[in-house]
Amino acid sequence: MTSRQRDRQAPVQLDDVSKAIVDQLQEDGRRSYADIGKHVGLSEAAVRQRVQRLTEAGVMQIVAVTDPMQLGFTRQAMIGIRVSGDAREVADRLAALPAVDYVVMTAGTFDVLAEVVCENDDDLIELLNTEIRQLPGITATETFMYLQLRKQAYHWGVR
Repeated sequence: MTSRQRDRQAPVQLDDVSKAIVDQLQEDGRRSYADIGKHVGLSEAAVRQRVQRLTEAGVMQIVAVTDPMQLGFTRQAMIGIRVSGDAREVADRLAALPAVDYVVMTAGTFDVLAEVVCENDDDLIELLNTEIRQLPGITATETFMYLQLRKQAYHWGVR
């Protein structure tokens, strides 16, 4: 499924039990299905089945979130990108680059924002000059270097 197809899909409606499962996993993604079942009133098998449906539907992912600094990626930056032509095509091309971990289309000064994680400044320069700025449709970039990450959260919950 492409990002464009996902954008056009209607939001998935979750019942209270599925919302409670998501909430439990956002608290601790390693929580066992049996433990979740005790909290939401389902069997382990029923929780496993619901989690599988939620992940297959693209409602959630269960992943390990790492600290890039601890893994030797000492340079993180947000890149503001101005585009001529179809910003969706540029966003899709940026999303395909391994060093890019976040792409969002915006309204305002920039058409697209891309977060990148690099090993060092030399790798960032190489990424900007040989990959990002070479993409068709990109007219200008502005790089915002991360000096210190003060908050990164993934627990906004479900409504």
